[in-house]
Amino acid sequence: MSTTNTSGRRKTAVARIYLGAGSGNITVNGKDYKEYFPTLPLQYIVTQSLLVAESLANFDVKVNVQGGGVKGQAEAVRLAIAKALVELNPEVKPALRAKGLVTRDDRMVERKKPGRKKARRRFQFSKR
Repeated sequence: MSTTNTSGRRKTAVARIYLGAGSGNITVNGKDYKEYFPTLPLQYIVTQSLLVAESLANFDVKVNVQGGGVKGQAEAVRLAIAKALVELNPEVKPALRAKGLVTRDDRMVERKKPGRKKARRRFQFSKR
């Protein structure tokens, strides 16, 4: 198996990954993923694509992630891993698609508009 590199995004987080044959090591920004993402739900999100494709122990993943918060970063890593798995083995795409792992979640924070207090909130109207 050859190596592949892809990127995944979520909110303002961007993850670039290098996926290659190995024994299941996942390194995020130079640390083990369990150290970088300390809670179990975040660790599950990171490994979810590999678990669905049943190839957790077959690949080593090196991740560079920046921007956003920890949840957005974990979901960006999940998307990047899913895209890399599909690139290496297109037969896993239907299983990943059924779990919604190959679709980019493009929801972002709405920008603040001029003349408004927040993105949509208006200043309070005063009759007098």
